[in-house]
Amino acid sequence: MSEILPTEASVDAAEPTMDDALKGQPIVEVERDGVHYTLLGTAHVSRASVDAVEALMAQRAFDVVAVELCATRHQAMTKPDDFARWDIFKVIRDGKIGMVAANLALSAYQRRLAEQLGIEPGAEMRAAIDAAGQRDVPLWCIDRDIGTTLRRTHAALGFWRKLTMMSGLAASLVVKDEVDEQEIERLKQGDILESSFHEFAQRDESLFRSLIDERDRFMAASLREKSASAGSRVLAVVGAGHLAGLARYLAEDARDPRTEILELNQIPPPKPWGTWIGIAITVFVLGGFAWGFYQGADIGTDLVLRWVLMTGIGGALGCLAAGGHPLSLLGAFVASPLTPFHPALSSGMVSAWIEASLRKPQVEDFSRLRDDVGSLKGWWHNRVARVLVNFFLTNLGTVAGIYLAGWGILKQLF
Repeated sequence: MSEILPTEASVDAAEPTMDDALKGQPIVEVERDGVHYTLLGTAHVSRASVDAVEALMAQRAFDVVAVELCATRHQAMTKPDDFARWDIFKVIRDGKIGMVAANLALSAYQRRLAEQLGIEPGAEMRAAIDAAGQRDVPLWCIDRDIGTTLRRTHAALGFWRKLTMMSGLAASLVVKDEVDEQEIERLKQGDILESSFHEFAQRDESLFRSLIDERDRFMAASLREKSASAGSRVLAVVGAGHLAGLARYLAEDARDPRTEILELNQIPPPKPWGTWIGIAITVFVLGGFAWGFYQGADIGTDLVLRWVLMTGIGGALGCLAAGGHPLSLLGAFVASPLTPFHPALSSGMVSAWIEASLRKPQVEDFSRLRDDVGSLKGWWHNRVARVLVNFFLTNLGTVAGIYLAGWGILKQLF
């Protein structure tokens, strides 16, 4: 049996001594399988939400406190110095540079909000964490891992939407304009991730599904799974944008929660067009070389040299723009002509690896990372951030070189 109980108005009636901090706050009570869930909808940039969390914890006895955080975001919030234990080489080797850069971009955006509004985004989550710790109440992180959410969001978007998203992320790293009133109002009613992405990508069905609806389902399934052996009263602190969906799924979803969680954690396979484009480029370039040598050794040699020089110089120029070490430039030059033929030979990965090896990031670079990425200069000044910049600009230069070299081959063929 499940039931969504009366909300805000009847909550006040049931608690006549309730503190003023809770009046007008969105609260939904859900009863399911003998567990009573109190869902508090919060604004991630509101002092009133912090007060509401503290008031609820002070006036009611809860067996568990659940927060709209994953383990990664919880660790970033409670142990910000853990950046100092990063292994930059593992990040490069595992192909997670893009994910790290996206997280830093979101962090820079949230830092702008904190400076403008005078309150750190997610302060109400920290209040719930602190209150649970003070009362020795178990804390559950019920949100899906942010890396999984970003990967599923990326997979859900088309090619041009991905370009828009990535360019917007890059812009958000250096923009210093104040967040406008409309954006702030969205934050008060919605979700920090959705608002962060909204700044550079208009909301559409695929974006909403991966950022909001899937996470509503995931959090509901997580609560149901964890509550199988938990106490009977659970407080869940979530963004107001998740409140209605979470309450509905928590009350009505009949699927096995473990199955639901496994499904929502799966990363969709890459679109086949990416593989086909890579194959097409390889066939085109190698076919062009073969045709050139068929016409004559001088023509074939000229095409090969043009390919090596244009792609190599493109990658090296990208590395140079990132302030790369001379040996990083050399690595970019050597790897760029081979990049289209084998993804593991990405010029950006080779150059970034050399850069990190020669200019080893220090502990202070990791410690200052969150602050440094808030400015354009900081990305080049911080050794960790510069490795990420090196990766992206080297790859961008290589892509430009491939385009120009391919155009030269095309003109030779026709």
